[in-house]
Amino acid sequence: MSLPKRIIRETERLTTDPVAGITAVPHSDNLRYFDVVITGPEGSPYENGKFKLELFLPDEYPMVAPKVRFLTKIYHPNIDRLGRICLDVLKNNWSPALQIRTILLSIQALLSSPNPDDPLANEVAEEWKNNHAHAIETARDWTARYAK
Repeated sequence: MSLPKRIIRETERLTTDPVAGITAVPHSDNLRYFDVVITGPEGSPYENGKFKLELFLPDEYPMVAPKVRFLTKIYHPNIDRLGRICLDVLKNNWSPALQIRTILLSIQALLSSPNPDDPLANEVAEEWKNNHAHAIETARDWTARYAK
């Protein structure tokens, strides 16, 4: 099956001009499926963690957003226990002008600044709002336990 030129270009750019703290490598048997690793941003409770994600480009891409989810367990108000991500650019704010790298940068930014007011994991968001220090501690603990 041949890939659209756009996907080939985006994939090449991810390889030749990688984003700091992010790797995205397509599977050899399915070039629409990527293994992604995002390093937890400095100064966040996820610092130095290596988070594995999967990214899939549906046939309708770029008219529809890529499907992305965390495979590494993470304590975050916008990521549920199945690894699904609550992020506007993956849903209602998706635009064909966005690219794989833009999405991955947005996810990396979400690690730096979680948004407990738009949660996917409600109990984590409650903890984030009501006992911030404990939530940060739990996020650090999970990072050490699951993302090293």
